[in-house]
Amino acid sequence: MTPKHLLDGIKVLDFTHYVAGPHCTRLLAEAGADVIKVEALHGDTARMLPVQREGRSGYFIQHNRGKRTMCMDLRKPEAQEICRELVKQVDVVVENFTPGVMKKFGLDWEALRQVNPELIMCSISCLGQEGELAHLPGFDYIGQAYSGILAMTGQADGYPALSGMAFGDISTGAHAYGAIVTALFHKLRGGSGQYLDIALLDCLFSYHEMNAQVCSASGGQMLPRRSGHLHAFVTPLGLYQCGNRYLVIVAIGPQWENLVKLIGREDMLTDPRFVDLAGRHANKDEINRAIEAWLAGVGDPDHALQLLQKNHVPCAPVLEVEEVMAHPHMRKRGTVQKVSDRIFGDVELPACPLRYSAFPEPLELQAGLLGEHNHQVLEDQLGYSAQRIAELEAAGIIASKDI
Repeated sequence: MTPKHLLDGIKVLDFTHYVAGPHCTRLLAEAGADVIKVEALHGDTARMLPVQREGRSGYFIQHNRGKRTMCMDLRKPEAQEICRELVKQVDVVVENFTPGVMKKFGLDWEALRQVNPELIMCSISCLGQEGELAHLPGFDYIGQAYSGILAMTGQADGYPALSGMAFGDISTGAHAYGAIVTALFHKLRGGSGQYLDIALLDCLFSYHEMNAQVCSASGGQMLPRRSGHLHAFVTPLGLYQCGNRYLVIVAIGPQWENLVKLIGREDMLTDPRFVDLAGRHANKDEINRAIEAWLAGVGDPDHALQLLQKNHVPCAPVLEVEEVMAHPHMRKRGTVQKVSDRIFGDVELPACPLRYSAFPEPLELQAGLLGEHNHQVLEDQLGYSAQRIAELEAAGIIASKDI
């Protein structure tokens, strides 16, 4: 039988909420895994976030498509027992509660590995499962603050700048996905189950592609600091204004010669001040003034981009979100995906960024209603009778709602 996708047959029990965990399990679902999402009685808070239509959240749809949904009161022993029964049947458990919460429910790694020794369990948190800060709750911007990412954003003489997006959550979810798939590969080659501790802090700190080593290798003589629209260590690399638009221009390799010829400053090619990267950065003000003068002379940002691209100088316009969504390249490539939700209707979302030649078409997926699959999972997976399920509902152990 032909698998529907790469992870067809892999079963996942999902205790995640908000973004980082749900993004991880969304990637698993997009790759064909059977993901059962367990929510508390009030549901994932993402169900309450905008934009809402008919009580349905577009935010929730984006991060939870393709998952079967259950809703139960995890504080009650009966609900915890249901979860342990499900753990016996799954390959992976993913959770992103504050460290210690799963232990209160009796669903931590030490407990679940006794139930299923082959289990792969992934805990996603802001600051990690161990260490002085591990007990603290956190969100994306908390991780950005502790990792030094926020300190590198914004103007040098002003506030650090919020990025306006949850790139810490999304990237940590993707790192967790990679760790889970790697652990599955290890297990399929004869290895055992294992525990994965994936933290926003660790993922975000790894984004310092040069800041940490510059600080260490220079013995503290070079201290990374936010530098606004121009790179702190490399010139020319930054944002430049042309007309009514900002452009990114990067010319740090062979493109340096292309750039200076284009802007009419061939003299910089023989000037010893600009012979290497260190010299160019030491004399960054003159280089940046030359670029800005050329852009002012061109005036039209579209024409400036055409000239830069024609001369093989890496560049790009700074696009607003609506411009990205309307851009013909993004439309043709499928970077923007239109999905149709049975309640919400049509909505355009970022498509899954993982592409496979053997499975070129995305799966048709829906986001579950709160507790929509309680009966299906309890009957089919655990063999519960209709009467027993009704008793669980009457006792407030499981619940459902059409949102």
